[in-house]
Amino acid sequence: MSPSPEAIATAAVMFVALAAYALFGGADFGGGIWDLLAGGTRRGAAARELIDESITPVWEANHVWLIFVLVLLWTGFPPAFAAIMTALFIPLSLSLLGIFLRGVGFAFRHTAERLRMQQLTGAMFAAASLITPFFLGTVIGAVATGQVPVRPAGNVLAAWTSLTAVLTGALFVAACAYISAVFLVLEARLRGHQELIRYFLLRATGAGVLTGALGAVTFAELSRSAPHVFAGLTGRALPLVAVSIAAGVAVLAMIWLRWFPGLRVTAAIAVAAVVWGWGLAQYPDLLPGSLTLAAGSAPSGALLAELVIAGAAALTVGPAFGLLYWLQQRRLLTHPESDTELRRGAQLAAARAGGQPPTAPAPAAPRITTSLVLAAVAIKAIKDLFSRPRRR
Repeated sequence: MSPSPEAIATAAVMFVALAAYALFGGADFGGGIWDLLAGGTRRGAAARELIDESITPVWEANHVWLIFVLVLLWTGFPPAFAAIMTALFIPLSLSLLGIFLRGVGFAFRHTAERLRMQQLTGAMFAAASLITPFFLGTVIGAVATGQVPVRPAGNVLAAWTSLTAVLTGALFVAACAYISAVFLVLEARLRGHQELIRYFLLRATGAGVLTGALGAVTFAELSRSAPHVFAGLTGRALPLVAVSIAAGVAVLAMIWLRWFPGLRVTAAIAVAAVVWGWGLAQYPDLLPGSLTLAAGSAPSGALLAELVIAGAAALTVGPAFGLLYWLQQRRLLTHPESDTELRRGAQLAAARAGGQPPTAPAPAAPRITTSLVLAAVAIKAIKDLFSRPRRR
């Protein structure tokens, strides 16, 4: 039985949202990975400052894509949702725990006053940024290899601990680091930080090469562990695989030549093409070997309602996200004083790590002026109050 047009359209929308999360959420996770690898407090201060300035305005919004994917999977393909949530409960729980700890660490490290607490919360943010994409990758690897039965009795340990699942998790981590380094190159260029441009160009090159190598190894392993998906990748999805490889090579060439126009778009194509290629290669299966798209879809009426809601979301959420990223690129979402506070925090942390007494921050002139004006207004109001003639 062939899947309905509504089921195909819903699955396509889900994979578009999944690709968006891989790009934007992946870039945020990659920022945490580079934060982890930046070195000591003084050595990594400049890189961490750029990561903070780039992530702060948008990092919470990017999880909307993951929520969108989960809701589409839950309401559009209930049997697949139930099977995945049951068989892969442990890696999914660990990935969600990583998202939670990452948010806590990122928020509290900017408000902590003691250096030890700043280091602890910063390490929490960085480690969680590594944990989450890895376990999400193991979930994808488990699904692709057909080790998720349609009616699992409980967690299937072998599904997400297989070689293919572990390789897919490592590939996800490398891809997040790669897309983040490319984005951070452009963020450094936007701010005119030449040293950080060279810093992240080198890391984007290394992460790109590592991602390509892991992709090749995973691809070869799929020929043994997931022959159906491998046949799809070398068949109907081969054009998307070729586009991903070509875009990845083009990014490395653009980095080598220092040719920045189109760099972000080309890197995004390299990542998105892999996600769409996986979906096309797995078609018409939701869970290879156990559940097809036709058998696992909700009724056509429910799918049609989902498509209408998705269209409404595209008309409302899409422009909002576009405006958000447009404002973020022009640094209009953070007040200049916020950037100053980030720099002062980095300088204070570096001074404490080096054993130097931190210098007191200079008073902010606008705040003093505002305080004086408010004090004058208050004095005038009190004076007028007591100078009024009393009514008998």
